[in-house]
Amino acid sequence: MLNFSLTPEQLALQKKVRDFAIKEILPYAWHYDETDTTPIHIIRKAYDAGLMNGNIPKKYGGREMGLIEACITVEEIAAADAGIATSIFDNSLGLEPVILCANEAVKEKYLPLILNGFKLICYATSEAMMGSDVAGMRCQAVKDGDDYILNGTKYWITNAGIADYFSIFATVDPALSHKGICAFLVEKDWEGVSTGIPIEKLGQRSSNTAAVKLVNVRVPKENILAEPGEGFGLAMRTFSMTRPPIGAFGVGAARSAMEFAIDYAKKRRAFGQKIANFEAIQFKFAEMYQKIETARLLTMKAAWEADSGIDPTINASISKFYGTEIAFEVANTALQIFGGYGYTRFYPIEKLLRDIRVLSIYEGTSEIQRVIVSGFVLNSYVPAMPPIEDIPRLHGDTEPDHGRNETVWRCRICGHIHYGDNPPEECPNCFFPESSYKKVWPV
Repeated sequence: MLNFSLTPEQLALQKKVRDFAIKEILPYAWHYDETDTTPIHIIRKAYDAGLMNGNIPKKYGGREMGLIEACITVEEIAAADAGIATSIFDNSLGLEPVILCANEAVKEKYLPLILNGFKLICYATSEAMMGSDVAGMRCQAVKDGDDYILNGTKYWITNAGIADYFSIFATVDPALSHKGICAFLVEKDWEGVSTGIPIEKLGQRSSNTAAVKLVNVRVPKENILAEPGEGFGLAMRTFSMTRPPIGAFGVGAARSAMEFAIDYAKKRRAFGQKIANFEAIQFKFAEMYQKIETARLLTMKAAWEADSGIDPTINASISKFYGTEIAFEVANTALQIFGGYGYTRFYPIEKLLRDIRVLSIYEGTSEIQRVIVSGFVLNSYVPAMPPIEDIPRLHGDTEPDHGRNETVWRCRICGHIHYGDNPPEECPNCFFPESSYKKVWPV
């Protein structure tokens, strides 16, 4: 039996995170956007409040919270500031390859360190000339005894400038494409590791984004997350676990945009009445709410699949591209409701619109998600309906079984139906020969 209700524990988590977001994040959101700086002290408060690292398994001292709880947390924080939410959630992204890998030693060493101390870990697949094309990376890993030597640059890395650890993906040979990819846990203070200045961005300016430079960085055997050929699969499994929360980012930010617009529309007057009384505005709210509710359901379905041990890959992609795209649509509609004021920095809508725009780009663009989903639909999806050429189109009248004893033939070219013991010598509709007909009844 389906049940769309949150448990008492999940409702308590939602309230806790919402209170934190409204009290600790929302009042400061514009300051850090304007100064283009990351509020590490707020991230530390989120850590102290137990709002980070929820995906660390109990075996290593963690809470082993599910993806549903992650989506609840992300939605509430993103509703206050999507940029700060990105930097807080990035620890879960950076942790996921460690949690999913087969290297028990690296888990036992680093997961407790990250859990019990305020340590940040980020995820590094992208490069300056490679984003969604994970198999196209150039950062090189060369085997040296039991160790690897890393050389190259990772780019677009969230929290790179403030992280203590990096989940680095590299390749032993770019010509091998996905078969050459491997992964490592790298410490920031190792020799040869450096980070670039913060990348200036349109939105999410309160989230640090920078490059990571690796020059002859020696990675010991115990820090290998994935051997060559296993790294691509690890990256994809990571994305399957982290894309639903990106949909939740969209839901949270879109919800804020709608709620601010509701407040404005109930107070703003034009033509002698509140603009909320106009049907044109009411229809906008109906569509905004419908999109947000749909996106949340898709996100939670993908999260539920992951928590239930079901491969969430397809629904993770659906929730990611739908949730992030409707978020921009909702925020854009909210700005329209605000009119000229929405375009100013006096109101929060323009910031929400800027912060939301990147959601359909990072962790796999909307186009990549469509490639994944269309590949499933065309190659793996199992239809419930029979092929069109097998549909008999029986005669029907008051006799329930009338026509069931007839022989029915269907032209595979044009679909013409012929009733009789034998097909016609030529299709009267498209003139293809008898061989174009297929017997479709009785089956």
